[in-house]
Amino acid sequence: MQVLVIGSGYVGLVAIVGFAEAGHRVLGVDVDVSKIEQLKKGKSPIYEPGLEDLLSKHLASDAIRFSTEMRDGIATADAAFICVGTPQSEDGSADLQYVLACASEMGSAMSEQRTEDALPLIVVDKSTVPVGTASKVAATIRSRTDRAFEVVSNPEFLREGNAIEDFIYPDRIVIGCDTDFADGVMQALYGPLVKAAKEKLPNGGRWFRMDPQSAELTKYANNAMLALKISFINEIANLCEAVGADVDFVKVGIGADHRIGPFFINPGPGFGGSCFPKDLQALLKTGRENGLPLLSLNATVEANRNQKQVLARKVHLHYNVQPYDPFPLSGKCIAVLGLAFKAHTDDIRETVALELIGHLLQMGADIVVHDFEAIPNARKIFNDKINYSDSPIDACQNADAVIICTEWPQYAKIDLDRLASVMRSATMFDGRNLFRPEDMRAKGWTYHSIGRVSVYP
Repeated sequence: MQVLVIGSGYVGLVAIVGFAEAGHRVLGVDVDVSKIEQLKKGKSPIYEPGLEDLLSKHLASDAIRFSTEMRDGIATADAAFICVGTPQSEDGSADLQYVLACASEMGSAMSEQRTEDALPLIVVDKSTVPVGTASKVAATIRSRTDRAFEVVSNPEFLREGNAIEDFIYPDRIVIGCDTDFADGVMQALYGPLVKAAKEKLPNGGRWFRMDPQSAELTKYANNAMLALKISFINEIANLCEAVGADVDFVKVGIGADHRIGPFFINPGPGFGGSCFPKDLQALLKTGRENGLPLLSLNATVEANRNQKQVLARKVHLHYNVQPYDPFPLSGKCIAVLGLAFKAHTDDIRETVALELIGHLLQMGADIVVHDFEAIPNARKIFNDKINYSDSPIDACQNADAVIICTEWPQYAKIDLDRLASVMRSATMFDGRNLFRPEDMRAKGWTYHSIGRVSVYP
């Protein structure tokens, strides 16, 4: 089948290579000329494991092409996917200007290249959009063309760092459409991926057809539930510290309940990234517009806002920071390991590390950072205000403390004895609970973690 994908961000690029891997021919479109030229050379502007390999593979086979012109593919496309950004507006709602601009251009292109015998074009909202967007996209396109089309809602459920795997072996496909024809086109598109998922995953490749409004809400509700679980276990972790309990034991105990499960109950320094914070605000805005305050989600947002300060509070307590001291950490060198909001990505949007680094700088600390992928993005924000290192050991050279913000698996395997030998003080603030407190005490570390009692040598 012929697939048109508009937008080459995380969602768009993964869709481009994923549909090519499924055996379709894909045209990727973006208005950014430099990005398109980079993609034509097989270079991805974002880091996602496996993405560049598939990009190069399918560029070589001519299954993937790129253009800055939507008109290059609209006439022959069986389906056109809208994968442009939906940034957060000041009132918390999703900004649909790029989605609707894309729909407008699509309608004009459809009108210019209209053929009498063409089947209806299936226009797919793949971007995360609020309830009612499918109708707005349809109205926008209809104002520009009389060619037959149908707008389908097909939300993505991709985990950054695992996006390629999630697309090629989907646990479920959600389709919001009104006709059997649209459902049939989507089944033909996803058929090879659904088959692969059924063969590989228990209960994989499930197909859920529903109305567009329900599909749009499903995406937001899905992320809201995951965010709620994270904020809940973080609050329990804070309580564990207060009463002397160990959250590692508590999470195992509650995760054994099949109604709860073991996933998304790992405590940490609060969630960030491009999805959860933005999607929660958009869902809250929808609730307010319909007279429903969504109290549990309000509490989730507030709990996460508080949790993103947890590492700073631990630093304050450890160094006995006083409110009257303008630069309480002056002369201290602190290493921060991990800048991305999660491992296996270079995405630093809404990440805990950025907020923490800004706070430490205000307190007068010298900061050295390390991350396996996200340093180029961090340089765009901090420039020369902080120092950057190519290895975690080098980042900790002569450091008074090290703070772990991202759960890169390499950090969990670090040689703790060597790390301690290069630091001024063997002090760690572990925001990801990569180590056991009793092991750290035995090795002579001062160790602060999440939801567990701090230990000292």
